[in-house]
Amino acid sequence: MARRCDICGKGPMKGHNISHAHNVTIRRFYPNLVKVRARVGGSVQRIKVCMKCLKSGKVEKVA
Repeated sequence: MARRCDICGKGPMKGHNISHAHNVTIRRFYPNLVKVRARVGGSVQRIKVCMKCLKSGKVEKVA
């Protein structure tokens, strides 16, 4: 399952864990995704949407 927003395409980003001894290891920052029933092209589908798209109104939720 891809951790990617179906609307804007936002996906995981890379960063670093830095310990007190300054040991650097790679970590991932995941987007805040939510599974939502939404209207897509006139039909209702379950899609994964990031909270930024959901809050900005790019998605029409269906009850």
